[in-house]
Amino acid sequence: MISGAHVVVFSQDAEADRAFLRDVLGFPYVDAGGGWLIFELPPAEAAVHPSQGPGGHELFLMCDDVRRTVEELTAQGVEFTQPVSDERWGLLTTLRLPGGGELRLYEPRHPLARGLR
Repeated sequence: MISGAHVVVFSQDAEADRAFLRDVLGFPYVDAGGGWLIFELPPAEAAVHPSQGPGGHELFLMCDDVRRTVEELTAQGVEFTQPVSDERWGLLTTLRLPGGGELRLYEPRHPLARGLR
C-alpha cells in the first residue's frame, strides 16, 4: 500500500541547503523542474516517541561511525553545533545547514530495520 516517504526540509536558504545535500553529502537527485531538486535518501526507518505537547517531526541522518563522519564533514567546512554525546541508543551530534537549520546525525546502537542492515 505505502510505497515510500517524502521528507521536506524547510529552509531560509533553500538553494544553499540543496547544494549542501547535493555537493557535500553527495545525495543523488533529480531536477523536478526549475532547479527544484528531489534527493534520493539512504534507506530509512521511522519511530514514534511519546510527547507531552503537540506532536512534531524531526529528521536524523544515520551513519556507521559518527566520529569519522564528523571529521570528514568538518574537513569539508561543515559546522557542528553540538559535540558528540553518548546516548543510551547511540552517539549523537548536530550539524548546521548553510540555510541556518540543523540536522541531527547519529550512530545507532539499536537493532536496525531490515532495509538498513
